[in-house]
Amino acid sequence: MSQTQKKLELNGRTITLVGTAHVSKESIEEVEKTIRETKPDCVGIELDEKRADSIQNPDKYRQLDIIKVLKNNQGFLLLANLILASFQRRMGLNAGVKPGDEMLAAMKVASELNIPTSLVDRPIQITLKRAWGKNSFWGKIKLLGLLLSSAFSKEEIEPEEIENLKNHSEMDSMMDELAKDMPVIKSVLIDERDKYLASKIWTSEGKNIVAVLGAGHLPGVEAHLNKLAQGEESPDVEEISEIPPKGLAGKILMWLIPAIIIALIAAGFIYGGAKAGTKMLTSWFLWNSIPSALFSIIAAAHPLTILIAFIGAPFTSLCPFIGIGFLTAIVQALLCKPRVSDMETLQDDVSSLKGFYKNRILRILLIFILSSLGSTLGTFLGGADIIGQFRAIEPIE
Repeated sequence: MSQTQKKLELNGRTITLVGTAHVSKESIEEVEKTIRETKPDCVGIELDEKRADSIQNPDKYRQLDIIKVLKNNQGFLLLANLILASFQRRMGLNAGVKPGDEMLAAMKVASELNIPTSLVDRPIQITLKRAWGKNSFWGKIKLLGLLLSSAFSKEEIEPEEIENLKNHSEMDSMMDELAKDMPVIKSVLIDERDKYLASKIWTSEGKNIVAVLGAGHLPGVEAHLNKLAQGEESPDVEEISEIPPKGLAGKILMWLIPAIIIALIAAGFIYGGAKAGTKMLTSWFLWNSIPSALFSIIAAAHPLTILIAFIGAPFTSLCPFIGIGFLTAIVQALLCKPRVSDMETLQDDVSSLKGFYKNRILRILLIFILSSLGSTLGTFLGGADIIGQFRAIEPIE
C-alpha cells in the first residue's frame, strides 16, 4: 500500500483512505486502481452536493445570476470560491488535469461498478462562512489579502511539486505554517473538516469503504475514525455544521456604535449649537462618503454607482441591516449587466487584475468588496473625529 493510503480495520469494518493532491494525474490513476481492486461497498468522496454538481457540470457558471447571489448575501462566498478554484486550476495546468478530476474519476468508476457513493464533505458555504464569522476584523483583512495574493500569483508549480503535496512531511509543514499564521482558518478549514469527514465516512453504509480525500486530511481523519471506533467521540457533527450565530457582544456592538454616533451628533447640536452640530454631521458624512466613493472609483464603478456610494455610505454605516457594498453592487449589476462572455471567461479572468476589470461579474464583486472596505474605514475615522469634536465643544450659554 502506498504512503498516500491508510487501511484501517475498525470494529469489523475496513476503511481505506486514499490521500490525493487535487490536481494530480497520479492521484487519478491511484483512485481508479484502488476502487477497482478493492470493490468496496461504498465510496466516500470529499465533496458536498454543490461542488459535486459543479464538477459534473463545469458550464454551470454560465447560468450564474449575480443579483440573486448578492441578494442572498453570498458575494464574498462567490469571490472566495472563484479564487480558490482558480488557484487549484492554475496548479493543475502543468500536470494536465483540472481540480477535482480525481473526485470525478472516483464517481465515474463507482458508477461503472454499481458501487454507491457518499458525499462526505461539509458544504463549502458553511465552511467559508464559519471561517469568516469566527475571524476578527483584522483576521478578515488578512484573509482577503491571502485570497487576493493567491488569485494574482504567477508562480509556476511543476508536476513534481504537486506530487510532493501528498507527502506527510510537505503537508505537515504547510499545516504548521497555516496554524501559526491563521489559527482560526486552520481550525475551520482543516480541524473541523477532519472531524466532519471522519463522521460521514464512519456513518457510510457497508463494511468495506474507500474514502477519497485530500492528503492533508489523512492524519486527522484517521485519528477521528479511531476515536469513533473506540467510542471516545460521537459521530454527531451538528455543532460544526451550522453558521455560528453572532455572540451577544457582537449583536450589542452592531447597534451600539450607530447609537453612539447618533447620540454624539445630537448632543453636539444640543450643547454646542447649530454650528457645532452641523460640523459634526458634515464630518460624519464626508468621512464615510469619500473613502467609499474613492474605493468605488478604484474598482472602475459606473458614475451613478460612485454617486450611490458617496450618498449612501453615511446612512448604511448607521444601519446594521444593509451595507453600502450591497447597494453599490446591485446598482452596478443593473447598470452594467453581465454578458454571456463574462460567464464563459469567469474562471480565467479571476486569475489576473486585468480580468477583474474586464469581466463585469468580477468588477461587481470588486465594487462590493472595496466600497464596503471604504465605508468601514470611514466609520472608524469618522467616529474618532466626532468623538474628538464633541470633547472640544464649548457649551453654549
